[in-house]
Amino acid sequence: MSQTNTPTTAGPADAPLVGAALARAFDGDPMMRWFFPDDTTRPDGLGRYFTTLFTRQYAPHGVCERTASAAAFWVSPEGADKAVPDAETIGLLTGILGDRAPLFRDAVQAAAAHGPQEPHWYLAVLGADPAAQGQGHGSALLRSGLAKADADGLPVYLESSKAENLPVYRHFGFEVLGEFALPGGGPTLWAMRRPPRPAA
Repeated sequence: MSQTNTPTTAGPADAPLVGAALARAFDGDPMMRWFFPDDTTRPDGLGRYFTTLFTRQYAPHGVCERTASAAAFWVSPEGADKAVPDAETIGLLTGILGDRAPLFRDAVQAAAAHGPQEPHWYLAVLGADPAAQGQGHGSALLRSGLAKADADGLPVYLESSKAENLPVYRHFGFEVLGEFALPGGGPTLWAMRRPPRPAA
């Protein structure tokens, strides 16, 4: 990958790089540590988890972009129904998560119950390799996706699983709609929404 923070479309050939970057990005994330509690196996598990989501769910049915050290998965209103994982994808994720798979299923259901009913763009995943922190990779990907939503005149919705990220999202116009704890004693998620802005 070239050393740039300019977003480009991520395709199937980028899967190993996307998976590796997101595995490093989410190693300290409370929700991912809830799903992958073992420090020794987490890096491999996260890499397989994000690669599976990318290749089977978001790359075919979402809008995926990357920089040299970060990746973002978005879902447009048109792709929302198709972006739901099929039975084979669920089977693969269950194999990766092992005995934590029931917690994952419960978390997905809990997040869906807090989802908006209005048409919207959804930011499913955004992560940057900590080694590239401060170089603008995450911000560049966020701006790119927000511009697409603004062009459609639609709000953007996300769930943040890390309190430290809330000020960053607020800087880009998001507001917290509410917070909820994942079932089974899991970490807190913050549901956030950004209203549409006039396209530049």
